[in-house]
Amino acid sequence: MREQRGPVRLVASDMDGTIVGADNSISDRTVKAFRACIEAGIDVVFVTGRPPRWLDPLRDRIGHEGTVICSNGAITYDLAADQVLSTSLLPLDQMFAAARIIRDLFPRAHFAAETVEGIHLEEGFAEAGSVSLLGGIVPGPLEESLAGQPGVAKFLARAQDISPDEFLRRVAPVVADLVETTHSAPRMPLLEMSRPGLNKAVTLAGYAARKGINAADTVAFGDMPNDIAMLDWAGRGYAMASGHPAARRAAGYTAPGFMEDGVAVILEQLLDVREASSGAGVR
Repeated sequence: MREQRGPVRLVASDMDGTIVGADNSISDRTVKAFRACIEAGIDVVFVTGRPPRWLDPLRDRIGHEGTVICSNGAITYDLAADQVLSTSLLPLDQMFAAARIIRDLFPRAHFAAETVEGIHLEEGFAEAGSVSLLGGIVPGPLEESLAGQPGVAKFLARAQDISPDEFLRRVAPVVADLVETTHSAPRMPLLEMSRPGLNKAVTLAGYAARKGINAADTVAFGDMPNDIAMLDWAGRGYAMASGHPAARRAAGYTAPGFMEDGVAVILEQLLDVREASSGAGVR
């Protein structure tokens, strides 16, 4: 059961497909809405599947200097200080055990792993020509490139000739004891795996608790399966109308679509209500 709604003290938002476009753009209206939240004293935290090195849109457009929860909850990052605050890593033995199970099901699957420092790719994981876009990373066996690592923030599996939803449906139950599995790619069969029990909601709830903020005082926005737990945890969880059907079914509320600046629309409404409430009774 959802908690009763309280005053808005925390806004938590996904990035890609929610406020950030495929070209890394954020609309002027959305930028203005987030800045207005911050000016109103509302805590703003971004909760994304992206690693820390891909947060430039938040710096360059919104000027965000606060916390970002990255890699589906595995890394908490201080954007202003460019510093990792905390990690929750998937042990390598569990990762490799999950990889063996997935490869038994999908022999043509390929894998990659995100660590705190960067990404490690197997041969065949990235599309031809795209490795150069990843900073000149040389693909190779993960057993070699990950040697000595304490764990990974996110483990990735890519398949062929299957939909993202079907790939998730087939894999998630059989690796559930080893990893938490989700996806956020609308069309690419790409699974994202973390340590068991970890998701965006878990890390967001910890962040909120340290601030003395309850779920009831939180508004969250997202669009894909990796956002579902966060949308369910928040007192007001908004799925984007343009988002994945599973996210829309799970969320208590729906925001207009990404192309309609849906997050900005809802924030503008909430800020108007907040301003009206704070002025109530004043003559």
